[in-house]
Amino acid sequence: AWGEDIEMKTGGNIDVHPSEKALIVHYEVEATILGETGDPMLGERKECQKIIRLKSLNANTDIASLARKVVEECKLIHPSKLAEVEQLLYYLQNRRDARVKLTSLYLYIIAYDCFQIDEVANINDMDEYIELLYEDIPDKVRGSALILQLARNPDNLEELLINETALGALARVLREDWKQSVELATNIIYIFFCFSSFSQFHGIITHYKIGALCMNIIDHELKRHELWQEELAKKKKADILLMDPENQTLKKDYEKTYKKYQGLVVKQEQLLRVALYLLLNLAEDTRTELKMRNKNIVHMLVKALDRDNFELLILVVSFLKKLSIFMENKNDMVEMDIVEKLVKMVPCEHEDLLNITLRLLLNLSFDTSLRNKMVQVGLLPKLTALLANENYKQVAMCILYHISMDDRFKSMFAYTDCIPQLMKMLFECPDERVDLELISFCINLAANKRNVQLICEGNGLKMLMKRALKFKDPLLMKMIRNISQHDGPTKNLFIDYVGDLAAQISNDEEEEFVIECLGTLANLTLPDLDWELVLKEYKLVPYLKDKLKPGSAEDDLVLEVVIMIGTVSMDDSCAALLAKSGIIPALIELLNAQQEDDEFVCQIIYVFYQMVFHQATRDVIIKETHIFLMIKHTELLLLICYCCYLAHKFLGFRSLCKWFISAEEKMSSGVQDE
Repeated sequence: AWGEDIEMKTGGNIDVHPSEKALIVHYEVEATILGETGDPMLGERKECQKIIRLKSLNANTDIASLARKVVEECKLIHPSKLAEVEQLLYYLQNRRDARVKLTSLYLYIIAYDCFQIDEVANINDMDEYIELLYEDIPDKVRGSALILQLARNPDNLEELLINETALGALARVLREDWKQSVELATNIIYIFFCFSSFSQFHGIITHYKIGALCMNIIDHELKRHELWQEELAKKKKADILLMDPENQTLKKDYEKTYKKYQGLVVKQEQLLRVALYLLLNLAEDTRTELKMRNKNIVHMLVKALDRDNFELLILVVSFLKKLSIFMENKNDMVEMDIVEKLVKMVPCEHEDLLNITLRLLLNLSFDTSLRNKMVQVGLLPKLTALLANENYKQVAMCILYHISMDDRFKSMFAYTDCIPQLMKMLFECPDERVDLELISFCINLAANKRNVQLICEGNGLKMLMKRALKFKDPLLMKMIRNISQHDGPTKNLFIDYVGDLAAQISNDEEEEFVIECLGTLANLTLPDLDWELVLKEYKLVPYLKDKLKPGSAEDDLVLEVVIMIGTVSMDDSCAALLAKSGIIPALIELLNAQQEDDEFVCQIIYVFYQMVFHQATRDVIIKETHIFLMIKHTELLLLICYCCYLAHKFLGFRSLCKWFISAEEKMSSGVQDE
């Protein structure tokens, strides 16, 4: 029939949403009007978008199932694109900061909710709008609002860009009249903000010096806000002093003043949001960012943290996060007591604000003094509580890891529920290797005796040993090694695992894992432990002797072998076993090779010190190994065995070290002592 309308939809590309967990399906709608004969007479094609929001998407979502559901329910997506949808969903699932990434689209949606007019702007009427900019303030507000309508459509920006008359008039009006009208200033800054969302237009903003003007406006508005607060506080104080319970006039007067103040703050915060966002876009260029810093942008941003507007705070904290990667900016934040201002936002009801605040705190936590401040203001228990929330767990754990690097703060974790939560995460980890952030945090905490007691409560150590030995995880074994260094009841728990640890000492295992097992065994200075039985049963003496040969293994492994020998040499029968095996000459050869390495020299001297406690090994060292002939390089080393004997009999180990230093100084100056 004549005039029949046929509409066809054709699916196109599929993209991910820039800031939300959603897919964007691009499609075309083609409308055709048919003539009397059924032939198409008139057609129109329009490009459209459909947003598929995925509210249920999280880290545990089955991507394959969700992709099938999306394709089945959205008729615009052809079944052949199932693999593409699945790939996009996987990207969304693993994308970080998707919710808090500040994009131009985000501000286009949220930032402009006032000062609008009912009139619809037309790009062909630009001359009329420009003329309004030369009239009184109300007309200037109207003209700027109409131009803003056009600027908010990215398709119009290039045409506006070539209209130098309009841009020049807008810049002039902003420079001359911004103090007279907040609405006017907001409209014009918003117009330039629309340009700032695209890097290729930054030059025009710089040309008209809009960035510097925004800095002045922000500074002025922050000072105005301080004055408003002071005046409001004075009025409240005066009203309280004069207030008669029966006099409602004063009460109504104060409420009226407060309501007016709130209205002013709403308009001012709208202006601040747009101005700051424009500056944030311009700060893509580090040279521009440096100019902002020289104009005290950090101080302004930290002042703005006192506000309560969530959208403004998200923007301010995001800007501070970007600036915080430079030391000079971080130092400015320290001067402004930024941590004290951020603590009120942890936790908070607004997820985006909390997320970006935690990421700023993570950047700041690389500074020792700021970590100290975080603990002082009570962030430790607050961050610990966030470990239970999947959205914040990772970043909260990274901040806590940095705090745990300071020995003075390690013990404080024992007074929170941090350790039980970490142990639960560790034992429930589905992968063979524990997440790096989690295990690194646990390694730090295991360096504190009180924390270790909590870690080992119940079957803690048993489960750690079971997992470490099953997956041969060197980092988990490093945590166990830290646990083993503390004297007391926890060290005695390792008696049950000596055999399991000794069984790992072989050339078949990964070297890093063996190093940690050796280190753990070397920490077990237990009087009830029969080291001779362990050495014989697991055939460790040949292995230890072989690794002492210079070049036979990496230095880290060789050093752990020397430390292990020092520990087992405390036992009389063990020391004799080692001496007869020929380990002492191997140690002397290693000493000659590693004479420049203080750690090696110290540990080898300690082995000799332990061995001269026993008569049998003392005789072997002096008579059978000809130690005085084997040490080649320095006169100091020639005296090691004899000095160890003297240390044992007369001086003690600490006096021995002082004597060594004195002897070395004399020999280096050419003075010989009888």
